[in-house]
This record gives sequence, structure tokens and C-alpha cells, in this order.
Amino acid sequence: MLYKRTGMPEEDEIVFCKVSKIFPNSVFVDLLEFGTQGMIDISEIAPGRIRNLRDFVTQDRQIVCKVLRIDQRQGHIDLSLRRVNSHERAGKLEEIKQELKAEALVKSLSEKLKVTFPELYQKISPPIFKEFSHLYLCFKEVVAGAVDLQKIGIEQKIAQELTTAIIDKFKPQKIAIGGEIKMQTYASDGVDKIRSTLLVIEKISSTIALFYLGGGRYKLTIEDVDYKPAEQTLDKIVKILEKFNDKQSTASFEREKKE
Repeated sequence: MLYKRTGMPEEDEIVFCKVSKIFPNSVFVDLLEFGTQGMIDISEIAPGRIRNLRDFVTQDRQIVCKVLRIDQRQGHIDLSLRRVNSHERAGKLEEIKQELKAEALVKSLSEKLKVTFPELYQKISPPIFKEFSHLYLCFKEVVAGAVDLQKIGIEQKIAQELTTAIIDKFKPQKIAIGGEIKMQTYASDGVDKIRSTLLVIEKISSTIALFYLGGGRYKLTIEDVDYKPAEQTLDKIVKILEKFNDKQSTASFEREKKE
């Protein structure tokens, strides 16, 4: 990982580390984002009595720690492994995963542009880091159309190639929910009633797809970037189907079960 931060971390900050040395009562680690070292006392490895530190950490293992204390004058950093909760650990690992994904994109582009990975990284990272703490945060804003790489100071050709690559690799993956709609009516204008109801459903959102299966049955699929908006769209559809129901007409929705 080429990503490096200047200066020192802050107290209580969650940091990504690699075990460098294991002693009987302490562990030394490299803070991979800062290019410096920190120490974990045996009491901060895990709760309870520890007989052998190697039961909890191994050489070169990557771990997530919390900064306890910093001696700015001497450059000493005391860390804790046991005080990192599962949410903090997962969040940090996801952050690192996304940054590595961003770096992999830059590396791939460097091969296309016939320059070295470190050279291209050095060309794009300074202007990005003036606005963002990580490459991937900038890349997500590029996908959203909120950032123009050329306007923040990246060379035109590189900005154009990088933008194309970012949109291709960082576009949000869509999720899908769906099921089957059944509609039946004995009303004299039943065909028009069904058609108009389906048209109202389709107009709710561009994420909706309807397919006729035959016999008053319709396949419904909702594709969106997240489950929350997809569920909101489905709720609107169900309410429309409820309004379809009367003494001569029935409509129902059966959700597709995920295995």
C-alpha cells in the first residue's frame, strides 16, 4: 500500500498495523498508514491473563489497534488491541480495502499509460489529498459527479483516463428484490383497469421492471443501489395494488424468497 499520512495519529484513533516484533511482555507494530512504530503492552492485547503473547498475535500479522497515548517529544505511541470493538475493526478494514481497491485501479492505469505505479500515484495523490483523506473517497465523489479531477489539479489526459476507469470500477453495485404480482378482475373495464394500474406502478421509479407471465401474473423486479430505497419503492407498489382491490377485482404480491 502506497498510502501514507504525514505526522502522528491522534489519541483514540483507530489505526491499521503490522506486527514487527514480539517480546515476552509487549508487541511492537508498524503503523502502516504513518510509517512509524507503536507498542502494545501485554495488558492491552486481550482481557484476562495471558500466558503466551503468540497465542494472540503472530509475526507480520496485520491487526487493527486503538491509540492510547502519544509522546510527541520522544515519538512513542502506546496502542491497544483489546479496546477495539468489532464495529471499529470492521470499519477500519473496509476503509483499507477500499483504499487498496483505489490503488489497484491506479496501478492498472499506470500500465496503460506506460508509467510506473509510484510515478502515477505521485502525480495524482497530492491534489486529491488536499481535498480528501483517501483516494477512494475522492473516487466515489467522481462517480457521483461531484468532483472534476482536472479542476482539482490533475493533468488533463490523466484526469480523463482516470475518470473513465473510476466510473467503471467504482460504480455502485445494484441489489435486486422482486416477486410476482397477481391481478384479476370481473369489471366491465377490467382490461383498462389493469393496464392503468401497471402504468402507475411503472411510473413510480426507473428502477422498476415488469414482465407479463400470463394468466394475470406479472414478474416484478426492483434494482437499486441499496435495500432501503428499494424497499420504499416496493411499499408504494403494494399500496397501489391495495387500491386495486374491490368487490370485482383482486390484486396481490408474493415476494420472491432468497435462498
